[in-house]
Amino acid sequence: MKTAVCPGSFDPVTLGHIDIIERAAELFDRVIVIVMSNSAKKAMFSVSERVELLNRCIKGKNIEVDTYDGLLVNYAREKNAVAIVKGLRAVSDFDYEFQQALTNKSLLPQIETVFLTARGKNMFLSSSMVKEVCSLGGDISQFVPNEISEDVIKRCKGEKNYDQY
Repeated sequence: MKTAVCPGSFDPVTLGHIDIIERAAELFDRVIVIVMSNSAKKAMFSVSERVELLNRCIKGKNIEVDTYDGLLVNYAREKNAVAIVKGLRAVSDFDYEFQQALTNKSLLPQIETVFLTARGKNMFLSSSMVKEVCSLGGDISQFVPNEISEDVIKRCKGEKNYDQY
């Protein structure tokens, strides 16, 4: 069984993320979506909230969601993953992701990084852009899954719905 890991902060998960995850699930027997912390970014949702949001959006039977707060290659090794799947939107993404792929390969030579290019409609889409549009009162319905749209809007307005998590 070929396992791939698909890491990200997913704060919040976008339709672009879902597209990459679902396409990875067509290529691999098992895909583990890893919600990771990013100390360089101020999170809108906690890690546990992001896991809950992802679980509501993901439909594939061969997709699972997990968290990890450490070196990605260590997690990949623990799960016997053969690949790390990353989505690419633009050349600027490639520069950064290529560096990461080379670093991961030097740390764990048997791991491959698979780049899936964003669909045209998602080329501009990022969690940061969703948060910006939402905080300014814009319509985010075309950017995030319907299952979580209200959660993102409420959080942008400063509301917390702890009953849901």
